[in-house]
Amino acid sequence: MIRFEDVSVRYDGAPGPTVRGVDLTVEEGELMLLVGPSGVGKSTLLGAVNGLVPHFTGGTLHGRVTVAGRDTRSHKPRELADVVGSVGQDPLAHFVTDTVEDELAYAMESLGLAPGVMRRRVEETLDLLGLADLRDRPLATLSGGQQQRVAIGSVLTPHPAVLVLDEPTSALDPAAAEEVLAVLQRLVHDLGTTVLLAEHRLERVVQYADRVALLAAPGAALVTGPPAEVLAVSPVRPPVVALGGLAGWVPLPLTVRDARRRAAGLRERLAGVPVPPPGGVPLPAAPPKFSGDLPAPRREGRRALLRGLLGPGRRPRHGSDTSTSTSTREPYALVSRLAVRRGRVEALREVSLSVAAGETVALMGRNGAGKSTLLGSLVGLVDPFSGTVRVGGLTPHRTRPQELIGHVGLVPQDPRDLLSADTVAAECAAADADASAAPGTCRALVARLLPGIDDPTHPRDLSEGQRLTLALSIVLTARPPLILLDEPTRGLDYAAKARLVEVLRNLVAEGHAVVLATHDVELAAELAHRVVILAEGETVADGPTADVVRSSPSFSPQVTKILAPQPWLTVSQVRTALNEPTVCAGPGPEAGSDDGTGGHPERAEPGRALGRDGGDPPPGGPGTTEDSEGAGAARNTERADRASGEETAAAGAAGARPVPGRAGVGPGAGRQDGAPPVCRPDRPGTGPGPDEDGRAPAPEEADGACSGRGGDVVASSTGDEGAAPAAEEER
Repeated sequence: MIRFEDVSVRYDGAPGPTVRGVDLTVEEGELMLLVGPSGVGKSTLLGAVNGLVPHFTGGTLHGRVTVAGRDTRSHKPRELADVVGSVGQDPLAHFVTDTVEDELAYAMESLGLAPGVMRRRVEETLDLLGLADLRDRPLATLSGGQQQRVAIGSVLTPHPAVLVLDEPTSALDPAAAEEVLAVLQRLVHDLGTTVLLAEHRLERVVQYADRVALLAAPGAALVTGPPAEVLAVSPVRPPVVALGGLAGWVPLPLTVRDARRRAAGLRERLAGVPVPPPGGVPLPAAPPKFSGDLPAPRREGRRALLRGLLGPGRRPRHGSDTSTSTSTREPYALVSRLAVRRGRVEALREVSLSVAAGETVALMGRNGAGKSTLLGSLVGLVDPFSGTVRVGGLTPHRTRPQELIGHVGLVPQDPRDLLSADTVAAECAAADADASAAPGTCRALVARLLPGIDDPTHPRDLSEGQRLTLALSIVLTARPPLILLDEPTRGLDYAAKARLVEVLRNLVAEGHAVVLATHDVELAAELAHRVVILAEGETVADGPTADVVRSSPSFSPQVTKILAPQPWLTVSQVRTALNEPTVCAGPGPEAGSDDGTGGHPERAEPGRALGRDGGDPPPGGPGTTEDSEGAGAARNTERADRASGEETAAAGAAGARPVPGRAGVGPGAGRQDGAPPVCRPDRPGTGPGPDEDGRAPAPEEADGACSGRGGDVVASSTGDEGAAPAAEEER
């Protein structure tokens, strides 16, 4: 159904191909999972299936991609719309209507389906994805997870033969993610739909995959095979696989059920061993106090107000009383009986919350439960209907942003709300100035969290994960006493997430308070001291992390389910208890972190090809394709063999395993996974809107006709799909 023949993609100005010599066949009725670290070209491969690469993104495509027998070199994205449905990382980029029901029907209207068929399919999709109660809701009022479900539903209603999904569960709560994946599995098994899916949260999806394709590094040879075999050598692994590697289980388990059947011996080894505290940093008996005068803000105008509401401010100076001990823990933020209404919707009902300095609190609950609204109330973006909110002695919604920014900083779900400069360097320089920090502070944080983001890159050309990293760095540069994070791990692989956890733990150890709204149960288990679960705008649970998540089948991490009834939460806790050594492998994911390596060099396979270090460059210039048939498999074999010898020698000399997949550096390495746009090829006539990185298409790149000579295909403007950029601009 999908066939890649010796496919390579190179963007203008890049030091090397983003993907190189890919030969891959995805059969009809197969669910193929594409895995790999951030920045290795996963989204580039996905974009090549629906023709967005290179017709829209630019760059040069060598080789050939065919979908249901149609060559993407000669078929424009709109000509593949009846075959391929795609959902990118940013659901907002997909929407062209105002309400849920209209959005679900739009693609079918574009394909000219009968009204009776449209009505039936809309009702089916509403029920399948749990959207029936939202059918009349404006899209702008939905939570991020609800919007993601609508985007997925909008490509299911036309019943395409091929689905291409880029992180489809990143904003979904655990129950909603299971519902979506169960729907995909039903389509695969019952209707023979072909699914190519890229996802960072492997713990959710790996058990559904028929095969796994691994891109270990930019330009590396593609490794395909059964999930257990590929994940055994993958630099990214879900916790169940990492725990299996730590325990020495062969073959590695893919599901909690398989792991529990083998865990008796591990439970015996861990019996009676003290469990490290959740969050990694014990709560201090007396948190430091933040005091001191706040200097006047440096900027006025729109940028200062925006950053004042959503982002960093100046760090308050610590007074001499920071070491003063007190007998009680006074909360830095206090919410009492808070109620918030959004039109006819009661977003929060009588919610109370206290957060002390040096404490990390995770807000969890299903999509639309009120988590983002609660964070907004703490930063003054939401006016209470009743109740009180206090942060650092201030009432946020009654406090001027210039005064509030010294007390609290928020990273919202959409990081673009924080970004207004033209380059990454300019954003970082402004953050340093706003925070009165030493020049280079923000840039160092960006490089630490996700290496490979270049200074000249425009923020709109960054991938979702890279934009989030930049926004996180901007807020953390200011080091506000209260840090609010809304879905902070969307688009981040396990290694980047481990680095974020380390940064936040250090801040918490210094006395900062952190409140994060997340659906990532593994992150909550790794970082949070307390978990608060919201449902329908009400608090249904509030307590220590271990107590809350162990009692919840929906919000329990995989290690908890495997080792129950023992109180373990994370792989890192088990590793510490077993006194397993960590291995420093040079540049790459932190040794010993839960990035899937498990800290075991003997389980890494040196024979897998390492690609050139470097992230996906931003696209530029017209797209071209070159036919290069016949030698793909031989090239892959030769490349893998050559890399095998080099890696084995390097690993032997250094005494450490090679760690592929670190996002790279170099000119143009600014786009995670190649970052193709997400215009709606499944919606004829809409044309390409902004890509998943928020980058608007150049007029000459808008789904152009293909022409050329000597096997090269050059994208040129025809004006056929010029409506989407205008519609996006209006939106």
